[in-house]
Amino acid sequence: MRQSFLPITLLALMSHFANGQAAQKPDFYRPQYHFSPAKNWTNDPNGLLYHNGEYHIFYQYNPFANVWGHMSWGHAVSKDLLRWEHLPVAIPEFTHPDGKTMTSIFSGSAVIDKDNTSGLCPAGTKDCMVAIYTGNVTQGDKQLAQYQNVASSSDNGRTWKQYDKNPVLDLNSKEFRDPNVFWYAPQKKWVMSAVKATEHRVAFFESKDLKNWTLLSHFGQQGDTTKVWECPALMPVPIQNEPGKTKWVLFISAGHPQKDYVGMQYFVGDFDGKNFKLDPANPRPIAPAVSNVVDWGKDYYAAIQFNDLPAGQTGPLMVGWLNNWAYGNELPTTPFKGAMSLPRQISLKRTAAGLQLMQQPIATVAGLRTVNTTKPSMKVSSNSIVVEKAIDNTYELTVDIKPGTAKTVGVKLAKNGDEETVIQYVNGKLQFDRRKSGDTSFSKKFASVEETPLALQNGVIKLRIFVDKSVVEVFANEGERVITDLIFPTQPAGSIEFFAEGGSAEFSNVRVSPIKAVVPQ
Repeated sequence: MRQSFLPITLLALMSHFANGQAAQKPDFYRPQYHFSPAKNWTNDPNGLLYHNGEYHIFYQYNPFANVWGHMSWGHAVSKDLLRWEHLPVAIPEFTHPDGKTMTSIFSGSAVIDKDNTSGLCPAGTKDCMVAIYTGNVTQGDKQLAQYQNVASSSDNGRTWKQYDKNPVLDLNSKEFRDPNVFWYAPQKKWVMSAVKATEHRVAFFESKDLKNWTLLSHFGQQGDTTKVWECPALMPVPIQNEPGKTKWVLFISAGHPQKDYVGMQYFVGDFDGKNFKLDPANPRPIAPAVSNVVDWGKDYYAAIQFNDLPAGQTGPLMVGWLNNWAYGNELPTTPFKGAMSLPRQISLKRTAAGLQLMQQPIATVAGLRTVNTTKPSMKVSSNSIVVEKAIDNTYELTVDIKPGTAKTVGVKLAKNGDEETVIQYVNGKLQFDRRKSGDTSFSKKFASVEETPLALQNGVIKLRIFVDKSVVEVFANEGERVITDLIFPTQPAGSIEFFAEGGSAEFSNVRVSPIKAVVPQ
């Protein structure tokens, strides 16, 4: 999302690269198994891809400060999508020859151009890594343009060269951004989706060489248009229990069911290489319809998919930014600000109402558990039961809840005295209540209750909850609904409690699994 900032010179930026990536001691709220930069501000994930045994995450990054500004592409790599190695800033904001005009490196994607067919890398390069990003052009505080640029790397993303004929796609607009590019095999071409943000439209383009782009079609004015549209991602998604069958899904970052906030929505349809059209057999995306909200929490945004997954790796896999523009700059975290979600495996499930998006954390996250503590089934009647006392706030909790006669039933996390984060089921809705979760004083917009409609499965709610210092990701009913929210408890550890009000409920299949720290500090 567009912000304002003061210009800097490339020389000054380069002098800060090493310091910006220096190892830091973990602060009180730094996630221990979710990716965050070593230092300073981050927002959207960019250029997610796999190549030569490494998963790459590029991301919006400010090398200078712990607030938004000076957008460049940060960079980290991983062998397993969980343990990350920080690398120097990949593509920095740069100054034009006039010394006054700046181009910031806004969001985009990255692909592998096999055999360097584009000629963007030096002759003889086997695989050319190409970043396609929005160049956000400013003079001082004045916004001049947004257009699409490319840069290339012949050394697996360690160094980058800007294309000398940038921009490759310019519509003479100040609100044209976030290119997401993938290889469309049936027609042997590259396809780009990019947003005309204030028009609430996605424009699709095609190219044979990543340098020359032709307009294919538009999609828009659907679903939630209360906020600008950003970060499109179009991809085929498998349908559960229907081998070989997929549907195309278009993800858009835009409005949230609570209208003051941003979130994500999705559209199910068909793509023929030119047009994306909604499938009439699926629920119509009428905000705030249940059918097309990606994550019902406030802190999941700008998620995109990994390109070029290795053979045998089931996709798609998506990663999102854990924050919200309503209060993003004000979070009480130092020396970093912003983190990324666990990578999510996505699929579609056929239901009576149509195809439903399903999300689950990647299976290998189970390998981070230090121990699995199972608990016996327990019946709770109009009171609370302590399940774990003073457990460090880095764990996974799974539980099946049978509400029974209780009017309200749920789980309290990170509880210390009156301080608590509450996940509860009431009146057919799953709620996330962080009003007393700890420090909420930094923004009047932070303390809140989010909720999503949720149907019982054979009378039961299945919850899988990841707690990581300041991050909570809740996957309900095997990923049918997801709520992701930040919390800032004042203590590093707290109790886990189950509770029922107005009747009795049963809690079963309870497992508490502490998770070890794996993210570099």
